[in-house]
Amino acid sequence: MKSQDTLNKTMNPVLKLLIDYAVPIMFILIVVVATPVSGFSLGFLANEIMTRLCRNSFLILSLLIPVMAGMGMNFGMVLGAMAGEIALIFITDWNIVGISGILLAMLIATPIAIVFGYFAGVVLNKATGREMVTGLMLGFFMNGVYQLLVLYGMGKLIPITNKDILLTRGYGIRNAINLDGIRQCLDNIIKLDLFGVQIPVVTLLVIAALCLFIVWFRKTKLGQDMRTVGQDMEVARTAGIDVNKTRIVSIVISTVLASYGMIIFLQNMGTLNTYNSHEQIGFFCIAALLVGGASVTKASIPNVFVGVILFHTVFVVSPRAGKELIGEAQLGEYFRVFITYGVIAFSLALYAWRRKVEQENERKKAMILHKASLQKQGKGGVSLEKIDN
Repeated sequence: MKSQDTLNKTMNPVLKLLIDYAVPIMFILIVVVATPVSGFSLGFLANEIMTRLCRNSFLILSLLIPVMAGMGMNFGMVLGAMAGEIALIFITDWNIVGISGILLAMLIATPIAIVFGYFAGVVLNKATGREMVTGLMLGFFMNGVYQLLVLYGMGKLIPITNKDILLTRGYGIRNAINLDGIRQCLDNIIKLDLFGVQIPVVTLLVIAALCLFIVWFRKTKLGQDMRTVGQDMEVARTAGIDVNKTRIVSIVISTVLASYGMIIFLQNMGTLNTYNSHEQIGFFCIAALLVGGASVTKASIPNVFVGVILFHTVFVVSPRAGKELIGEAQLGEYFRVFITYGVIAFSLALYAWRRKVEQENERKKAMILHKASLQKQGKGGVSLEKIDN
């Protein structure tokens, strides 16, 4: 009986809540303190958050499927962002504007993203258990390939007729490309003014459609296979699931969605920074998802939206708050960079600590159950020390 009582003991609910949601709680406190100090009006903040919500949500949602498949945070999503940027360069060269331009860019980006995603999936399958750091290194490697293609290939090997986007030497793409032809064309199709807040209805509908797709996808056989693989790969293999293929498919889907998300992101911005638009996108998206309460093994749609709101509120208010507190807006800029990398490091460290505690608790529970079983068989004299040995 005593063994069973020990087994049923649980962590203090308040302490468990604080540990599970340490990152969101920390950011809520930062927002509560920094927002009044910044002096921004609620109307201004609401418009900023709505803009960033529409700009970033699609990209962050693309991270959910690899998490479901047990591959952690997909730092390799930058490969999808590169595919989206290549597609935007082509439609700018061909002068395809408006919604037609966005749809054509998505069409062009799809096969490129599939190839990139398949390559990433194969590489990540060779590094099972170390997918996140491998995805990070893969992003750096592919960034070099992308820059080689854009800086030397376009205009030499790949015909580019629009001289405005070429460097003066006649090949290579300029550092910045003006996307006036598609600037906010998706956002401006239907725009509602609700209490002074500009709401891009069509962009939100596109994001909602992706949310519905993810909910539906989880219920499909492929989605169930991914969840099984994410929980236990050996059990999945025993059940007849092709684990490697399933993991590759999850990365391919994530990469394709990330390419679409990057196109939506850049049509909102109106400018493509050819060589660095994609570089930090993975860090910002993963940090926002973690701020929303997600972990390496579990992420949901609500985590995406909570994360965008908290993370980008801090991004908006921190420079002004830094200026008001100590007269240096630059401190707020440093703080933004610090929290981007800091929240990822803290979340991963917290996850590793929790995993270690859970494994230790499982070991102790197994010992207690084993002792209870021995006592039931009349071998109660066996000590825990002997069992442990």
